[in-house]
Amino acid sequence: MGRDAGLRRLVLGTLLAAYPGPLPPDWAVELVADGLAGHTLFGTNVHDPARLAASTAALRAARSDVLVAIDEEGGDVTRLAHATGSPYPGNAALGAVDDTALTRRIHAAIGAELAAVGVTVDLAPTVDVNTADDNPVIGTRAFGADPARVAAHSAAAVTGLQSVGVAACAKHFPGHGATVADSHHELPTVDAGPALLRERDLPPFAAAVDAGVRAIMTAHIRVPALTGDGPATFSRAVLVDLLRGEYGFTGVVVTDALEMKGAAVAAGGIGSAAVRALAAGADLLCLGARVDAALVERVVAEIVGAIGDGRLDRGRVEQAADRAAALAGWTRRAVPPGPARPGPVPPGPLPTGPVPTSIGPAGSGPTGSGPTGIGYEAARRAVRVEGDLTGFDRPLVVQVHAAATVAEGRVPWGLGPHLGAVEQIRVVSTGTDPAAVRRLAADRPIVLVGRNLHRLPGGPALVTALAGTHPVAVVEMGWPGRWRPAGVRAFVITYGASHANGRAAAEALGLTG
Repeated sequence: MGRDAGLRRLVLGTLLAAYPGPLPPDWAVELVADGLAGHTLFGTNVHDPARLAASTAALRAARSDVLVAIDEEGGDVTRLAHATGSPYPGNAALGAVDDTALTRRIHAAIGAELAAVGVTVDLAPTVDVNTADDNPVIGTRAFGADPARVAAHSAAAVTGLQSVGVAACAKHFPGHGATVADSHHELPTVDAGPALLRERDLPPFAAAVDAGVRAIMTAHIRVPALTGDGPATFSRAVLVDLLRGEYGFTGVVVTDALEMKGAAVAAGGIGSAAVRALAAGADLLCLGARVDAALVERVVAEIVGAIGDGRLDRGRVEQAADRAAALAGWTRRAVPPGPARPGPVPPGPLPTGPVPTSIGPAGSGPTGSGPTGIGYEAARRAVRVEGDLTGFDRPLVVQVHAAATVAEGRVPWGLGPHLGAVEQIRVVSTGTDPAAVRRLAADRPIVLVGRNLHRLPGGPALVTALAGTHPVAVVEMGWPGRWRPAGVRAFVITYGASHANGRAAAEALGLTG
């Protein structure tokens, strides 16, 4: 592998790596100079705008057309505001508002924040149709459960991001919304035939393609009717016959992280997963978050070896690298070098309203932050109140905690940052004694705040026990589905747990002081 520098450079051109810390180490920069397609940024890479801009500038200094990608969906999945929570509501809230012009403006604002610090590819929007109420990984990341509504907002999100020169990447093809397992931990199965997929899961991807989306991300899900026993990421029937042949997509097919068990275990390792994904038609291989120089070289060696022994056609790798380079060329034309200077945008109408020019805690850009920001206004419009909130002005607020998903990461959530002179406690759904909460509440009403509270072990029982003795309002910041808690005075639905969603819920309850 080391003797054929040209082949190594070719293979590097299909890889998205990652690195730890706020500034790229030497090996990460050197790989870019050697031909690495780019890096994906995670929360550990984002400390403040200045250092983030310096990081992307260092990568561009190694090669001007390097791809700098990030998962910035808004809502529950944020890297820019991982320390405080996003100043934008996520897709479920935008779908609930159902104003495609607003969705476009929100994503243009997110894109402008990314462009301002030198990010060129947003691994968003999530365009899955969340038809499974108990979906553990999509939920509020989806625009909803109706294919037509999700399709309309998917197109608006793509248009918004790309109007400010940031490439959008619609995910997760052919649709992760009907799963009840998390592909980070296992290989989920969607038992649906092509006809059902075309009716239920695929319309948003068709809409994204029609909107000119530059990239589409694969799903590590098994669809037996199309993929057999393996995931869609390794299926030529899905990536070539369906996505390119039937839906006419000509952009870059990006894999979801190959370190995820839905891919790595199915293939027998990240290197083998990379070979199988390329052979199936993927162009840009996202290795994951835990990457170092040694892992990149092992993956390169595995791909080079597969070319040598005939498992992988060199022409297929050249095609993949060419598509990745074309994407890099588009981003370079759309946003010229300079971390804080968003440049000319591609043809098409511009979003209406202001867009931010910098990031910071809770989105300290001019439109993202504060109660008057576009994200907060959108979150207010999304809140739904069922029942009567009279008398909840001085409650005990009880936040019920649960583990975050891998996609979301450990991002703060809840009403805490927005409360005035109101007491809040944090509990877990299992092992919490309702009697202890009652004693602490005394004669005050209780506001119970949770994410997917009905799915938490002991969650519904805790609601029932407290509602038997106290006026209770439940604030659901996850995917509400069809669940409605019995016996409570009010049910508040935010459709997300971002900083903006939390503020909107606190305001609806009259608790902001």
